[in-house]
Amino acid sequence: MDRKKILIVEDDMDAQLMLEKGLTAEGYSVITAYNGNKALFLAKSNRPDLIILDKVLGDMDGEEVVAKLKHDSKTKDIPIIFLSALFSKTEALKKNTTSVGNAVLAKPYDMEQLLVAIEKLLWENIG
Repeated sequence: MDRKKILIVEDDMDAQLMLEKGLTAEGYSVITAYNGNKALFLAKSNRPDLIILDKVLGDMDGEEVVAKLKHDSKTKDIPIIFLSALFSKTEALKKNTTSVGNAVLAKPYDMEQLLVAIEKLLWENIG
């Protein structure tokens, strides 16, 4: 099975590195961006299978990144997981019930919960 490519968009370098190490250990190919503009560039040029996106970034917020991704025919179908400290675990659960094709997880996150969300979105996106 080919390795699925995940783009991590996180401006906290420690959090980015921890996610990258964890996902690489699980067999994923990982690329990283520290801001929204780099994320948009990498999403178009690398066509990841999934994006993990922080809600707050230095140059634009995650919602703006999503809007731009969904507006571009090359990136509109890439599933996105919001991973943010701005959501409580209760809010994240509520948002997940209304979010189509995306997931919302609160920081601090549980790696097992993140892996389940990744697999679910990758499975839904096959075909």
